Amino acid sequence: MSDITLSNKTYKLEQDPYNYQLQDVEEPELFRAMFPYTETPKIAFNYRRVPENMPEDIFITDTTFRDGQQSRAPYTTEQMVHIYELLHKLGGPNGMIRQTEFFVYSEKDRKALEKCMELGYEFPEITTWIRANRKDFELVRSIGVKETGILVSCSDYHIFHKMGLTRKEALDKYLGIVSECIDAGLRPRCHFEDITRADFYGFVVPFANELMKLSEKSGVPVKIRACDTMGYGVPYPGAALPRSVSGIIYGLMHYSGVPSEMIEWHGHNDFYKGVVNATTAWMYGACAVNCSLLGIGERTGNVPLEAMVFEYASLRGHLNGMDPHMITEIAEYIRDETNYSIPPMTPFVGANFNVTRAGIHADGMMKNPEIYNIFDTTAILDRPPRVSINSSSGAAGVAFWVNEYRRAHKEDELEKNHPLIRHICDWVKSEYDNGRITMISDDEMLEKYREALKAS
Repeated sequence: MSDITLSNKTYKLEQDPYNYQLQDVEEPELFRAMFPYTETPKIAFNYRRVPENMPEDIFITDTTFRDGQQSRAPYTTEQMVHIYELLHKLGGPNGMIRQTEFFVYSEKDRKALEKCMELGYEFPEITTWIRANRKDFELVRSIGVKETGILVSCSDYHIFHKMGLTRKEALDKYLGIVSECIDAGLRPRCHFEDITRADFYGFVVPFANELMKLSEKSGVPVKIRACDTMGYGVPYPGAALPRSVSGIIYGLMHYSGVPSEMIEWHGHNDFYKGVVNATTAWMYGACAVNCSLLGIGERTGNVPLEAMVFEYASLRGHLNGMDPHMITEIAEYIRDETNYSIPPMTPFVGANFNVTRAGIHADGMMKNPEIYNIFDTTAILDRPPRVSINSSSGAAGVAFWVNEYRRAHKEDELEKNHPLIRHICDWVKSEYDNGRITMISDDEMLEKYREALKAS
């Protein structure tokens, strides 16, 4: 007989007859119909929809110094400390960027972690990601860190084919490691690697059940990070597990009793769904979404942290103390000081994200920048809208460029039929009439502007 209990969320009597037990299968479940490997993955639907349940407190966590360093040249100690300071400013006084995680294996990383801790910031709280052994637990605790991530791979791809274990052996190993972490005085954050290819009811839920029992017994909160390691998650209502983001978050809460504040989503962007999957995780009950600055991370990258700043503002109607000007400062610092090339079309931070080239667009921008600018990028990101001059720019594009320069120097604007504008337009036209195929740089435009100014 199943229990009937009064829900403290819906305030209704609810009956839940399900108590999922570990299914210790002999052969791995690889969901071959969904993941054929020699074909593109399939998105299956079973039309089972779960209720939205967005928590009151949603926030961002950061993996710039962990996952973000696995796909680029490592940051120096000084760079890590400076970026940490900028993260603190971006997150604001309410801790919207709640945590950030570090490696502790190299002297450089440990030194950066210690220097960041010396700053004394409450947010982002410094956490770690370590190998699952007592020596590393003791190392982290001696530094003064309170929480650490532990890798607990949960798909049969990893359990059978990477670790060579059965599900029962993996479960016992993981529970032992988490117990050691708690015994060492640390809060464990369990990274459910490859959850979007895992047997949800046969392994994920039974494992989460055991973790919640361990948490209740010890009095130590155990966090679960749902890792969409390969970017297979989908946000569509009615999509089938294991790819359903809403199904994963609902299932952890409903079948395993994991509280929202202990659920964190960690996504990748292999199928261009990183941001929407993270937002879906928020909407269905996860308090935290794990991100990296500029989306830098394994393969196609992680969820871009700056994207979730604006997702939050769009969902809640305010920034809750976050300072978006820091996004521009962070991007410029990473670009200029670490020699990282930001793709120019990258939203919010790329060189061309608010640049227009077509003359008809520039003409609209001159009349009202709202027509072709996503929001007031000058006020919000300290990035004025710009035009890039090419064969399609026309007089409107040239006039916009010239007037942006003149406004910056407190000079009156010129009409697009002004002789100075026409002079530059004639030069632009001659360049492309003579076979030029590249854009005209700002330095070239400035040179021609000064030349035309002297001639007028």
